[in-house]
Amino acid sequence: MTEIVITAPNDAREVYRHKQLRQALYDAGEVVMEDVVVNLHGDDHRQRRRLENRLFRRDTFFEYERDMFPTIIQDTVDPYLESGEAELVDFGHQLMMNLAALTAGVDRPLGTYEETSRLYDYLTTFIEGATLGFYTGDVDAKRTEIEEKLEAFDKEFLEPGIALRKELLEKFERGEIKEEELPRDVLQVLLRNQDKVPMTRESLRREIAFYLLAGAHTSATALTRVVHNIFKWLEEHPEDQVKAYSDKVFLQKATHETIRLQPSSPTAARWALEDIELKSGIKIAEGDKVIIDLETVNRDKATYGDDAEEFNPNRNLEPGVTPWGLSFGQGMHACIGQDLAAGLVFDTDSTEENHLFGLVPVAVQTLFLNGCKPDPDNPPEMDDSTTRPYFGKYPVVFSQIREK
Repeated sequence: MTEIVITAPNDAREVYRHKQLRQALYDAGEVVMEDVVVNLHGDDHRQRRRLENRLFRRDTFFEYERDMFPTIIQDTVDPYLESGEAELVDFGHQLMMNLAALTAGVDRPLGTYEETSRLYDYLTTFIEGATLGFYTGDVDAKRTEIEEKLEAFDKEFLEPGIALRKELLEKFERGEIKEEELPRDVLQVLLRNQDKVPMTRESLRREIAFYLLAGAHTSATALTRVVHNIFKWLEEHPEDQVKAYSDKVFLQKATHETIRLQPSSPTAARWALEDIELKSGIKIAEGDKVIIDLETVNRDKATYGDDAEEFNPNRNLEPGVTPWGLSFGQGMHACIGQDLAAGLVFDTDSTEENHLFGLVPVAVQTLFLNGCKPDPDNPPEMDDSTTRPYFGKYPVVFSQIREK
């Protein structure tokens, strides 16, 4: 087996779209990721993806962003605004977990702090499961812990969620409730279509855990990085201070620029199912592992300019160039929640009223519109439990402290 590293944008796009290159990024995280949608291939992937695409439509995202998420965001951020400070890594995961739970179909009927804390504990364990290949501790012990947490999560959250949705589906079929009264979440979609795409309980459990961790972890990681990059930008560009604290479009551009430079995973990986030759002449043998070096691909100077390696939220791009690079992938495994997470590109036809900003930009906006600044007494720290470049702690303060 040979590892072939891809560093050119055109090669990366071709690899992403090639049907004989299978997902390879999560091989070590099978306890959580074994048969979730991002890991399936061929017909199995198409069927699952086609089914879940019914939920991940732009009209649904608009409903989420405008009607359902604002209350969740406000309820999560208010205690921090009242105290005047926050630790962004923890805050980001709490916020994005609350949003991801709604999308995945993980109910919290008690609505208590303790219940949310237990779900947060499950979430952090699932994140470790997905990134087990980068874990620096006892991998076997961590794998056992993850398996136990998955079963406990099923009993506490998934089982009652399934029972509720089956009851609602039965009421709908009897004509007692309307279509719009059914939950709009992944769990509901999967249960409603079990006859078309049957799933074992274990597979269903992993799929919901995956949507919870994917929606929360990647977005929370991006949130902290965006805020950090804006702080650093303002040190060198104080003239953009007003934009950072008042301009939503500027903050969305900063989010896209961060995702380009610091994708949630710095690489993508594929296994070759047959011998392949790319249009550029690169030869790939069956069984080879193909690594897309996203940090290099996304810094292509021909695409993003001579300063492509630098963070620049004011970057001007040619039409058709994605401001986030290839961080969301392309082809069959393009991120299903891309528009939900990062929104659409603001263009000449856009207004703030009709624009889909995306959850990460909206969360960043909430922080900066409330005067988020670095904590002068507590510098950020990196996370030493993983080889991935994650912040472990990132303290901030708010200049606009809410009245208690």
